Amino acid sequence: MGREGDVYTGNEMPVKKPQPESPREATRIEAAIDERLDQELFKALSDSTRLLVLSCLIKVGRPCTASELAECCDVEFSVANKHLKILVAAEVLRSEKRGRTVWYEARCGDLCDRLLRLIDAIVVWCPNLRGEKPTKTGQSCCGTIREG
Repeated sequence: MGREGDVYTGNEMPVKKPQPESPREATRIEAAIDERLDQELFKALSDSTRLLVLSCLIKVGRPCTASELAECCDVEFSVANKHLKILVAAEVLRSEKRGRTVWYEARCGDLCDRLLRLIDAIVVWCPNLRGEKPTKTGQSCCGTIREG
């Protein structure tokens, strides 16, 4: 089947929620997407240096020190350390102190789970998934665009 557990795989169209008539009405609806649009996660992923750190850690597949990551990102140790703290606070990385050295590791499984849960929450409401007709030209999310 197209769905495995609660993960949308793109093969089978999910059952969608009725679309609210306006953005104001949408804000009154409590939905999974509201909690899964995690501001800390997106903040952590919104910086190119932090993305490079995450990419390096995922590709290397082992814990690394702040010094190693500063070197790979071509930034000062203090700058790398600041970015690492943000990634740890957002639960994108795990840190472990061994003696005087802190080691950092990507939380790949947790990150994938969070992103897949977000995808599932989007799919429930998304009006224009593959295989469906997009909204008509001249229409906004709230109906016909008014010319001014």
